[in-house]
Amino acid sequence: MRIAIDASRTTSARVTGTERYALQLTRALIDLDSTHHFWLYFRDTPPPDLFPSDERVVTRLLRQPRLWTHTAFAAALWRDRPDVTFVPAHSLPLIAPGRMAVTVHDLGFRYFPEAHPWWPRLYLHLSTAFSARRAGVILADSRATAADLTRFYGTPPGKIRVVYPGVDAPRIDNLAAVRRKYGLPERYFLFLGTLQPRKNIARLVQAYARWRARSPQNDAALVLAGGKGWLYDEAWTSGVDGILLTGYVDEADKGALYAEALALVFPSLHEGFGFPVLEAMHCGTPVICSNTSSLPELAGDAALLVDPLDTDAIADAMNRLASDAALRAELAAKGRLQAARFTWERAAREALAALESA
Repeated sequence: MRIAIDASRTTSARVTGTERYALQLTRALIDLDSTHHFWLYFRDTPPPDLFPSDERVVTRLLRQPRLWTHTAFAAALWRDRPDVTFVPAHSLPLIAPGRMAVTVHDLGFRYFPEAHPWWPRLYLHLSTAFSARRAGVILADSRATAADLTRFYGTPPGKIRVVYPGVDAPRIDNLAAVRRKYGLPERYFLFLGTLQPRKNIARLVQAYARWRARSPQNDAALVLAGGKGWLYDEAWTSGVDGILLTGYVDEADKGALYAEALALVFPSLHEGFGFPVLEAMHCGTPVICSNTSSLPELAGDAALLVDPLDTDAIADAMNRLASDAALRAELAAKGRLQAARFTWERAAREALAALESA
């Protein structure tokens, strides 16, 4: 087959989960021993070593500053007529030929509409509804997202393939340099992600403050690592001692942040797939995460699962990990085994089977 892939997100300067997914899954698809040809369409010039050099790979650079998906990309598909088009992030072009496949990562905007500006929220709704109807097959990052597609958009379950993304083990090096760069304290709990309402930052900080009040002998800080997102509120951390905000964290530094932490605390209200949970497990870092959405699927029995609306439950879990070295070691061992299940090769094989079925 000739498989067209929207590779526009693979050249983003600031990498979030969606950009990482598009890049790593495309690389893994190319690396598979298949006879298919891959046509990659870019909005920005890719670095020469972004993807493996392979005679089966053709690249197309389409310069268009606005509405790229629905104009430049769509026009190229009419010209090139691939056998199937794969868009690894929600939005299929409105008018394009042939068979289509799309990945839907999460439907958090349906659960927390107030956490998104009205225009992006409307676009997400309309584009997801259209893509769910137009696509011959939909890749969902988790069973939770698959169920949400059926609940909110009436998508037939037989049209959906649950394909868990791979999760690479972050590099752990330059520990001392990373500590200096971000001013990290000796002991700390870590949250890593965009600081926005859906990530439940306010309750996390409240839980931390309660734990510190109950355990004044413990001096572990709470490091909130990530950029401030839409509707970030300074009041979330106001008046609470022991909070450190690092701002955006470079990809190369994440492994050191995980490895030095007492635990990752990730009480997000909704996740289609929580990369930080499995990244922390790769680094041998114990995890506290929510018992909702996709997170129980990812964590299995290798994390402490808590109700994200219960600040006392979050505080109790922090207390258990801060005071019980044996529990930390047990979760670290289980976590490494759990994280090893999520590979990009496995994701690529399952995704390719879905594209072939489309």
